[in-house]
Amino acid sequence: MKTKSTIPFASALMLCLISASYTADFPAFAQSSAMVPQPSQMPGALSYSDIVDLADAAPLVVNVRIRNIIALKGEQAANVPAGYKRLFLEADVTGLIRGEGGISPSVTYLFDAPLDSRGKIPKLKKAERILFARAGSRPGEIQLIARDAQLPYTPAAEQQIKSILSGLLAPDAPPRILGLGDAFHVAGTIAGEGETQIFLRTANGDPVSLSILRRPGQAARWAVALGEIVDEAARPPEPGTLLWYRLACALPTSLPARSVRTLPVADAEAARADYRVVVDALGPCGRTRPQG
Repeated sequence: MKTKSTIPFASALMLCLISASYTADFPAFAQSSAMVPQPSQMPGALSYSDIVDLADAAPLVVNVRIRNIIALKGEQAANVPAGYKRLFLEADVTGLIRGEGGISPSVTYLFDAPLDSRGKIPKLKKAERILFARAGSRPGEIQLIARDAQLPYTPAAEQQIKSILSGLLAPDAPPRILGLGDAFHVAGTIAGEGETQIFLRTANGDPVSLSILRRPGQAARWAVALGEIVDEAARPPEPGTLLWYRLACALPTSLPARSVRTLPVADAEAARADYRVVVDALGPCGRTRPQG
């Protein structure tokens, strides 16, 4: 007896084509279950830094309403870690947040859905989602940039992502921090007085520096300067801002030896202590998802 397929032929053909190249295009999707995000890393529980990571990496950010879901099996779902189910999704585009080349009114993509405690996939049909993706090789085909690059849609989430993207794409956006450069320290004329300046290495070569000022009987004060000149009005960045993210998620926990290699021992120790003031003030980056 022959059984009638419930998958339209055009969808089935595209499904096979996408599945064949999925793990080749996305090595992260072929990783072992040891790399599977923990429950706190699931969509909807992402931190500010997680969302900036996604927004910064995605050439396409789009709102969709899911129209059809096809669960994949066998070779089409190869390398799916335990606790996930690979789905082929068809969705209608309801809004384009980022995408220079535009987008088709409907899209198809693959998504590894986390299973609930009963081993069931979430209810996704007719659900609204925000996708961080790149264009596929065929019209209407897109590819998520990561397993968790699909977030539940809310007006607040959309507004936050738009704000983040505006900051990332602004001409004066803080540059990516690659690491620490040289540090300098000048002791004051009285005990407990001194100033440290630490230069940062950036992806585009723009100057960024940290300055830490100590005065007797006062808490150490620090600021970050985006430019050649340290503005006396400069202040530490507010948590949850792009500049804070660039620093908190890129700076090492301690000042490396190469940054103080030219300083006398006492000045090097003072610079390290001053750098610790900055790291403690920034606090943890807050990422909850694996990188790479």
